[in-house]
Amino acid sequence: MQENRERDDVVLVGRERIVPVDGIELWAEQFGAPEHPVVLLVMGAQAQGVQWNDGIVRRLVEGGRRVIRYDHRDTGRSSVVDFAERPYTVADLASDALAVLDAFGVEKTHVVGVSLGGIIAQRIAVTDPERVLTLTSLSSQPLGTDTAAAVSRVMAGEPPAPGELPPPSAELLAALATTFPDPSAGLEEHLALRLPLWRVLHGSVLPFDEEEYRALERRVFERASDLAAGFNHTLAGAAGGDDTAALASVAAPTLVLHGTEDPMFPPAHAEATAAAVPGARLVMIEGLGHSLPRAMDARLAEEILRHTG
Repeated sequence: MQENRERDDVVLVGRERIVPVDGIELWAEQFGAPEHPVVLLVMGAQAQGVQWNDGIVRRLVEGGRRVIRYDHRDTGRSSVVDFAERPYTVADLASDALAVLDAFGVEKTHVVGVSLGGIIAQRIAVTDPERVLTLTSLSSQPLGTDTAAAVSRVMAGEPPAPGELPPPSAELLAALATTFPDPSAGLEEHLALRLPLWRVLHGSVLPFDEEEYRALERRVFERASDLAAGFNHTLAGAAGGDDTAALASVAAPTLVLHGTEDPMFPPAHAEATAAAVPGARLVMIEGLGHSLPRAMDARLAEEILRHTG
């Protein structure tokens, strides 16, 4: 199948594939010439692969990369899982990413992950180093960080544990508590629910383009079979089992990209990630929050191309 999308006055054409793995199906698509080095884009929790902007993908392809993006299980056009019957962990989400690579015949890749995707990317670099050419962790935190425990302490009015990384901002925690998807909601109701959350995630420094986020959420709404299923990723992340110390074994050249205004993972998370990976390079992006606005497409693509070159 092929799907055409207009972005930046250029038609982006992706080659789609359904990837069977562990009794489920994952939607994926690739762009670019087959002989070019591969960049695997791994999205964050509850997010679809198409939330990697077409503008970023186009710039990577024009820079000589073959790009693959995909929908996690429980998002977009991938299978919805009964978590109570078939619970899964971040390790399973990492296995999904490797299955996507296998389906496209890719042995080695530059892996780029955002938010939860950054944690998945880090895990792959630890457990399957032979598959990773370079690692880019974007708007994320160190593997093995227990954010759920930090949030629980905040909600209970307790002080942080010694050495604990800072929790999400109070404004974001309040927004997250009121944005659970309503399966019965229509498109306009869904947009009214999601846009306030995007305003917080976007941050207060860069101009907020409401129509851009409306278009993004409209696309997400139209592609999803069950928007609420993505919250299973929170349960998967809470399963834990990883250790930040494992990042000391990462041999792949590593770039840590992070926004100065990230309300989900304040900059200390990026600093801790870079400190945990030998030789990692930390690049802070002024004004960026915890989203990927189109205004940042060129800068993000430039950083990824430089790192993967």
